[in-house]
Amino acid sequence: MDREERRVETSADASDDRVERGLALLERLEHDSLALADVVDRIETVTSDPTVTRTILDEAELRGIIEREDGIVRPKSRQYVSFESDVITKEGEFSCQRCGSGLSTGYFIDLDAGELGPFGSSCIRKVTGRED
Repeated sequence: MDREERRVETSADASDDRVERGLALLERLEHDSLALADVVDRIETVTSDPTVTRTILDEAELRGIIEREDGIVRPKSRQYVSFESDVITKEGEFSCQRCGSGLSTGYFIDLDAGELGPFGSSCIRKVTGRED
C-alpha cells in the first residue's frame, strides 16, 4: 500500500472531525424525510470527499441518527437548530460554504462537534431545513 492509498483509507475514519460535524448536522435535520441527494447537499457543507460522505451516512445509520431506504433518508432525532442559540452571526468577508457567494455577514451553526459555516441568509435556512 503506497502513501496515497493510506491517506485515502484514513481520510474516512469515524473519529475524523468532519465525520463528527456531519453526524451532528444530520442529528439536527428538520425533515420527516429527505431524498439522499438533499442529505448529501447538506453534508457537502462539511466535506466534498465522497469517502467521508459515505462514512458520515454509514455511521449515522449505525448510530441510529437516520434510517435509509430506497434513496430516502429519515432523520430519527427531533433536536433542531435554534436560530436564537445555535446560530452565530459574524461580520466580515466570507464565502458561503454551501453556494460560494461572497458575504459580509456570515451565519455559523454552533454544534457540539464544531462550528459549520459560514453560510448566507438563504443557505443557512436550506442547510437547517427551514427552507427547501
